[in-house]
Amino acid sequence: MTYPRTSPVTAGTVPVEAGELFYESAGEGPPVVLLHGGMLDLHMWDEQFTWLAGLGFRVIRYDARGHGRSSTVTRDYAHHDDLHALLTRLDVARATLVGLSLGARTAVDTAIAHPHSVSALVLASPGVSGRPFTDPYVAHHTAQQMAAVGDPDDGAQRFVEHFLRMWVDGPHREPSQVEGGLRERLRASAYANVVRHARGLGAGTPREVGAADRLAAIAVPTLVLDGELDSSDISANARAIARTVPDARRRRFASAAHMVNLESTELFNPEVASFLAAVTGSN
Repeated sequence: MTYPRTSPVTAGTVPVEAGELFYESAGEGPPVVLLHGGMLDLHMWDEQFTWLAGLGFRVIRYDARGHGRSSTVTRDYAHHDDLHALLTRLDVARATLVGLSLGARTAVDTAIAHPHSVSALVLASPGVSGRPFTDPYVAHHTAQQMAAVGDPDDGAQRFVEHFLRMWVDGPHREPSQVEGGLRERLRASAYANVVRHARGLGAGTPREVGAADRLAAIAVPTLVLDGELDSSDISANARAIARTVPDARRRRFASAAHMVNLESTELFNPEVASFLAAVTGSN
């Protein structure tokens, strides 16, 4: 068996409009950028980051604005413009974008707003700007989240618990049916994020491109990966991308909900590696 070689990790910050982004980079080769989900941070890619670098890619992951060690939101902003600024500062002309949820939403917007910066897309449990959330399960827990905002006693904990119910457990499972270590790992990440960036809540609105009506304009190889246990909203997004983006391919994982890279790592990683080898010509 051949094991991926290890690569040193570098870290730093890059300036963006009214803030800065924290990033990490490892490896050399075709550039791949990992974009995390909402309320999480770059560590949700721990199972893929150094592994992909060891396969011969230059892998970059970063904390989106309002997340992790990047700047708290202070005004309106655009995730796709932040990403483009990061790529420019790191001298990356074009990259494959691998995003989950909010990260996939940002990747799609970037492919439309900055098409010359994107060489391929891997869209996991994808969000799509301009597509409304209609699943009653998501609507219920979103309302419960909003009700928790401002509660000085346990508001942050309740806010995070409803996040976990939506985007870790999903509508088809109880918390007890989810691997406990994974649930607590993501609880800790989301809670730290809520506490660190609480003052940014409502301070600015993300500008998006309205990708729902522009998917056919995406002209790069696209792989869609989603879980059968996820919400109907995410399944509808994945289906829309697969049907509308020219030559897009979709793979579903039966035993996963939203966090497909963590719940189905043994299936997710080979799919991504095979796709990257095909679109970059790397072995």
